[in-house]
Amino acid sequence: MDQSVAIQETLAEGEYCPQAVQGVLCEGDSRQSRLLGLVRYRLEHGGQEHALFLYTHRRMAITGDDVSLDQIVPVSRDFTLEEVSPDGELYILGSDVTIQLDTAELSLVFQLPFGSQTRMFLHEVARACPGFDPTTRDPEFLWLSRYRCAKPELELPTPRGCNSAPGTWPGYATIGGGRYPSRKERWGLEEVRPQGAGSVLFWGGAMEKTGFRLMERLEEADREMSAAAGSRERDPAGGSNFDGLRPNGKGLPVDQSSRGQDKPESLRPRQNKSKSEITGMVRSSTITVSDKAHILSMQKFGLRDTIVKSHLVQKEEDYTYIQNFRFFVGTYNVNGQSPKECLRPWLSDGVQAPDVYCVGFQELDLSKEAFFFHDTPKEEEWFKAVSEGLHPDAKYAKVKLIRLVGIMLLLYVKQEHAAYVSEVEAETVGTGIMGRMGNKGGVAIRFQFHNTSICVVNSHLAAHIEEYERRNQDYKDICSRMQFCQLDPSRPPLTISKHDVILWLGDLNYRIEELDVEKVKKLIEEKDFQTLYAYDQLKIQVAAKTVFEGFTEGELTFQPTYKYDTGSDDWDTSEKCRAPAWCDRILWKGKNITQLSYQSHMALKTSDHKPVSSVFDIGVRVVNDELYRKTLEEIVRSLDKMENANIPSVSLSKREFCFQNVKYMQLKVESFTIHNGQVPCHFEFINKPDEESYCKQWLNANPSRGFLLPDSDIEIELELFVNKTTATKLNSGEDKIEDILVLHLDRGKDYFLSVSGNYLPSCFGSPIHTLCYMREPILDLPLETISELTLMPIRTGDDGSQLESPMEIPKELWMMVDYLYRNAVQQEDLFQQPGLRSEFEHVRDCLDTGMIDNLSASNHSVAEALLLFLESLPEPVICYSAYHNCLECSGNYTASKQVISTLPTFYKNVFHYLMAFLQELLKNSAKNHLDENILASIFGSLLLRNPAGHQKLDMTEKKKAQEFIHQFLCNPL
Repeated sequence: MDQSVAIQETLAEGEYCPQAVQGVLCEGDSRQSRLLGLVRYRLEHGGQEHALFLYTHRRMAITGDDVSLDQIVPVSRDFTLEEVSPDGELYILGSDVTIQLDTAELSLVFQLPFGSQTRMFLHEVARACPGFDPTTRDPEFLWLSRYRCAKPELELPTPRGCNSAPGTWPGYATIGGGRYPSRKERWGLEEVRPQGAGSVLFWGGAMEKTGFRLMERLEEADREMSAAAGSRERDPAGGSNFDGLRPNGKGLPVDQSSRGQDKPESLRPRQNKSKSEITGMVRSSTITVSDKAHILSMQKFGLRDTIVKSHLVQKEEDYTYIQNFRFFVGTYNVNGQSPKECLRPWLSDGVQAPDVYCVGFQELDLSKEAFFFHDTPKEEEWFKAVSEGLHPDAKYAKVKLIRLVGIMLLLYVKQEHAAYVSEVEAETVGTGIMGRMGNKGGVAIRFQFHNTSICVVNSHLAAHIEEYERRNQDYKDICSRMQFCQLDPSRPPLTISKHDVILWLGDLNYRIEELDVEKVKKLIEEKDFQTLYAYDQLKIQVAAKTVFEGFTEGELTFQPTYKYDTGSDDWDTSEKCRAPAWCDRILWKGKNITQLSYQSHMALKTSDHKPVSSVFDIGVRVVNDELYRKTLEEIVRSLDKMENANIPSVSLSKREFCFQNVKYMQLKVESFTIHNGQVPCHFEFINKPDEESYCKQWLNANPSRGFLLPDSDIEIELELFVNKTTATKLNSGEDKIEDILVLHLDRGKDYFLSVSGNYLPSCFGSPIHTLCYMREPILDLPLETISELTLMPIRTGDDGSQLESPMEIPKELWMMVDYLYRNAVQQEDLFQQPGLRSEFEHVRDCLDTGMIDNLSASNHSVAEALLLFLESLPEPVICYSAYHNCLECSGNYTASKQVISTLPTFYKNVFHYLMAFLQELLKNSAKNHLDENILASIFGSLLLRNPAGHQKLDMTEKKKAQEFIHQFLCNPL
């Protein structure tokens, strides 16, 4: 997930966050999660300055409301960022990367996740460093003054130049201890550098890295190729030379202008490990044998090397062979329990130690804190239990851990295989209410094992026997939204389907249908699993090709794994008496995969589920070094003969695109094909003059850039999606479905594509006071009227002197609340379980056309539509102007009511109407299981939003906002 979007929402005009990464701040024994964002500011004279913004957060940062600014570190001349290896600690490929940040007055240590997101972040930070050119003006960071705290007791020194910039910008709010002392002050300069291999030091935009054994081998291969094929020198227009492109023989591209004696002696990296010590380690940033076909795709390598990589992929069979490796795949829904028993009966059941472990959990933590926030102590407990339960006959390295609320996935490999794992990425997709809550969804880890790409997905899909369509939608959402960054940022993200091997595990929650509980139990007692399997929802849905198309599942020879009384092997004896079901499943997709076992493990009784495991032999493509060298040589020789002076040219199957009747939050897609001529080329959609993006916010091209070999094709999809950000201006007529895209060819011409269409106005994205004056459905009104009402100022709506008599609240809001009041006051998990997308679209259409009698949807779909409606309001129910007053009087109910009384009439009416409805829900809490805290958390961030363009709320403000709403839920209105 790209969390720079959340940071961008907190920034002022002129500030931009190109890269962000989530990490852990390490200070002694303390470990605190931080979101690090590189922020760029363009100066009026044309230059730019950078600073690192450090944020605290309590859940995955999706919007600016999820983060709180903690600290700012200007990227000044004395700023250094170094990758370090703590003394005595051996880092394994895929482990977290430890970096040290130093300025004149500051020293911080962070652990960042292994993967391309961290690589790109560090690369951007390196480029941001101002360097040591004395002719370059010193950074002043005057733009950071807006972030100063209003604390008169603090002494705020003014910004200074080189070697005197403060470690953290003075006057910022610092949470949890504030400024950290410099290590240079604590231990002295000679002791500050860990004596470890593989450190990376950034200064003035340059990067250096100690040697890696593969790069030495690659250098040797390049030298042999140079001797055989002659000089590879090229000018920039004609390609590049391998020596210049090689990452300095040390793993990362180097700015040649920063090399050599120009560096101050004190800033050169210490390299006091012997070569044997260095090459004996497996480092987190090592480029391994399996990376040979991928190293040439790094961004700085240019067109020629992209061609080399493409040819290497095409000729993969010429230099690889298939070798089987044993994979253990396990899934366990632990029902919020802590580990109470040894996991070896599940994890170490086989005689042979697996080469790779993929272990997934669901419902790791069922507490409200885990649901609304991100932290849980259960992660460490179960990680430790798994590590202790791995096969005793082998030593394993943890490659990656990824968690979304209660869904966790762990990946281990035998230590001897760690050097052949690369390109490790992990992502999460929440499919809970409004697509934000992570109580349901999926997590995934993708990696390259030798030369085979593997993706492991752990998912927890929607519950309840009747919700199979919701489960189908969850699966499709995970497939479409799970995207992994590539090493080369010019290439589009990888989806799950773009892997050689896919392993999918989890609590998929598909049930047994059409049979009563006693019949199911009777078939289980008779071990007639084949008859029972005919009624399995997953089997039925796969046969209908609605989910898991192309996947395979082994034969179910074990009894259903759900639902048991905790601590026993007895079926559910609770009041609900759930029917047994095979909820916990493992499926796979790909070639050269043999399933050796598929079983449950009845010995474990911690949960109401039983764990499931499957063991596979998977054929992986392994590189033959000698054949690889020969193949690479042949490709380079053939490229030497290629004439690159020709101008690239492509043909487009279509250049005009019309999107008819676009609706709110309904994706529309138009596609076209680019056919390349005889010259390899890069293509990219580029910004038009004076525009910040290549297209308007409601449009996206997928992929927006790429590479084409001669006489090849690629399909481009233009995706149009209107959301809360863009709907209001389309409603008002300030924006239209009109745009021009510019498709640029590197060293070639530009092609222009026109986009047009029409948007159907919606109540979603319309202001409250506007809707109160719309007595007719919005789609029955002329566009001119809609525009006039949408642009009407809030206070004008109060006098209504020249307007038709308004309604007290929007009729659309009344329709949804009335439906829920009549049908859903006792609905379990209301506002916590998402609805169906198709039903949301039906609700939207009923509201926009006024066809309330046709409204037929599940309670959860209507409830989610209500939340989306409130989220889409351009001015929240509690107006931005009242925001700070609400926080100040939080905890004082009399003062809080006074603030609400000052709201414009329509907004005040809506607030009281919603509070009365929520109080009715709380009267039925015994049935719907809602409480004041849940509702205050959900509605607090929707009704009380920080003013647009201002810094987003920190955790204290969030608590106050929830407390403000909480008062109205617990007291008479």
